[in-house]
Amino acid sequence: MEKLIRKIGLVAHDAMKKDLIEWVLWNSELLMGHKFYCTGTTGTLILEALKEKHPDVEWDFTILKSGPLGGDQQMGSRIVDGEIDYLFFFTDPMTLQPHDTDVKALTRLASVENIVFCCNRSTADHIISSPLFLDPIYERTVPDYTNYTKRFENKPVVAEAVEQEKKRKRKRSS
Repeated sequence: MEKLIRKIGLVAHDAMKKDLIEWVLWNSELLMGHKFYCTGTTGTLILEALKEKHPDVEWDFTILKSGPLGGDQQMGSRIVDGEIDYLFFFTDPMTLQPHDTDVKALTRLASVENIVFCCNRSTADHIISSPLFLDPIYERTVPDYTNYTKRFENKPVVAEAVEQEKKRKRKRSS
């Protein structure tokens, strides 16, 4: 039987990096064999810690840019492309982040795509200890946004815009 491979995003604000590293090390046996996407500094530190604890294990890590330098947006892109099933994003609730809009966009995309998402250690503990984490039959419900993407179908938006431009052009040439 083929091994179940979860695609996991790992992100942590500076004040939470140690907490996420400790959580990953604590759960490293459960995390072996899965695919990881991490923002720059967080991923580099986690991979270093995992290699120290398990020097003979080959970890599958994709390390993106640092969050404030575009890594949060790269992570969001991977969520939208279906490359991430779980996002463990340990946020610092006490510090305003200079890239707060990127953080909000990332959390919004996790919700839009209905992926498993958490922002603290206790929720991460509950997720990884859930029988669903290793259940090969479990698949998340992927939202159907067909109605949204087709909301302009059968509406004369383009025709109206073209006609409006023709009117402006006629007005200018008169």
